[in-house]
Order: sequence, then structure tokens, then C-alpha cells
Amino acid sequence: MPDAPTTLVTYAVSDAVATITLDSPHNRNALSRQLVTELFEHLETAAGDDAVRVVLIQSSGKVFCSGADLSEASTTGMEEGTRRIIALQRLIATMPKVVVTKNLGAVRAGGIGIVAAADVAVSAEEATFALTEVKLGLAAAIISLSVFHRMSPRAASLTALGGEVFTGTEAAAYGLVTKAVPAAELDAEVERLCASFATGANQGIRETKHILNAALVARIDAGAEEMATLSTRLFGSDEAREAMTAFLSRKK
Repeated sequence: MPDAPTTLVTYAVSDAVATITLDSPHNRNALSRQLVTELFEHLETAAGDDAVRVVLIQSSGKVFCSGADLSEASTTGMEEGTRRIIALQRLIATMPKVVVTKNLGAVRAGGIGIVAAADVAVSAEEATFALTEVKLGLAAAIISLSVFHRMSPRAASLTALGGEVFTGTEAAAYGLVTKAVPAAELDAEVERLCASFATGANQGIRETKHILNAALVARIDAGAEEMATLSTRLFGSDEAREAMTAFLSRKK
């Protein structure tokens, strides 16, 4: 596997929209310590910038995010990582900006937590999602705090217990994403939405988002410790380590 580039997440601001781009193709934008740290820093920068009203999270390639970095998880454990990903979801839900996600292609496992925590999620109809944790002896524990808040209970059971791929169109029907559009229309639709949100006043956005996300934030705060402990235990189990090692060996 080639070395990771110096920077894995880029940041740019234009017309009140801060665009944060996941750019770690060597591991399919997996949630490595470096990527999560850089994403955190850019989100905090946007949160503190009065000129920014909207934050768009996207990827440089078709893969939005492949979930946890299994190479790191299988060798160094996930105790710190689980808490950081919970904190990432909470930051997205509480920051005083409209957070929009755009995904053209694949979103897996932990990456779905970013989509679920966002205020508005727009997906290509042809994009694919999967809560693959169950296949590896894991559970969608830390991302359940946002993902299962968005999805209907029946959809959550279907996707989390099955671990199978579902489309952007299905993700919209399940409540996970706001809307799904044809891939050719994705950029234009997201640009339109971001421009519309950018017309809001800072105070109006902040207070409206606080009202909208009160239940989500309460859910994150109530379940954070339990889910972090569970996820850390599962990642450290013999069953999961064997499954992750086998998965990584198949990818080589």
C-alpha cells in the first residue's frame, strides 16, 4: 500500500460555503486517525467563521468513506478512535452551520455516521451504502447514535443485521439521506441547496439547528460511553480481529 499523502482532507471557502473534501484515495477515505483529526480541525474552523453559513462534506473520488481504518484497528485497537468518531458526529450535529453531505459512490460503516449526523444528505441514486460491521463480528455501535436516529426501525434492522449493500434511492426511502438524485444531477442539486441555505442568517441557522437536533444530540450524549465501550470491546475481540485480518488479506 502506498504511503499516505501529507494532507488527507482539504478546505476551501466560497460564497459562504466551506467545502471540506475527503482526499485519501489510498485507503478509500477510511476513518484513520489522521483523516479524522484533519476533518475535526476543518469543521471547527468552519464553525468559528462568521462568513461561513454552510459546510459541504464531499470526497475527491467516487468513494465517500469506507468506514473505520481496519489496518489501524487490527493493530492498535480502537479505544481512542471510537470516542473520536462519536465526537465527530456530535460536532457535526451541534456546530452552528448547515452541514450537507454529497456522495457519488460508496459509503460504508463508519462513513454512514457522517452522513447521518449531517443536517442534509444528498446522494446519487446509484451510490451504494452498507452497514458491514455484522460481517466482521462487529456492530454499528458508535454510529447507531446518529444512523438509527435517522432511519426507520424496520430499515435499521434490515440493513444492520443483513450487512448488505443498498442504493442511494433506498437510503432516501429509509430516511438515511434527505434525497437521492441521478448521478449526473448531483453536483447541480447540491450547489442549489447550498446556495439556498447560505441565504440564512447566522442566528437563524444556529437556533433552528439547535431545535432540530436536540433529540439527536441528547441521544449521542446519553449513549456515547456505552457505545464507545461496546465498540472498543468488539474491535478487540478474537472473532473481529480474525475477520478483519482475513478481510485485509483478501484486499491485497
